Amino acid sequence: MGCRVRTVYSELLRLVVVEGVIVPDLRRRLPGRGASLHPDLSCLELAERRRAFPRAFRAAGALDPSPVRRHLEGLQTERIG
Repeated sequence: MGCRVRTVYSELLRLVVVEGVIVPDLRRRLPGRGASLHPDLSCLELAERRRAFPRAFRAAGALDPSPVRRHLEGLQTERIG
């Protein structure tokens, strides 16, 4: 969604909206319309810059991606440490 590079679905992070907040669906079982994103902060930033989330989720208004950002930052620190 952010960088628009196609890859295998299993390598992408599924996201869903829960009460106006975008959350990572790690088990891929949460209900609702999902969107996929590479598990990388740069891809998230591109999606935010392009305002891709409201279009992908067909939502009116702003959505809060902070839980996704925290999750990706945690993944990044795991890779470094």
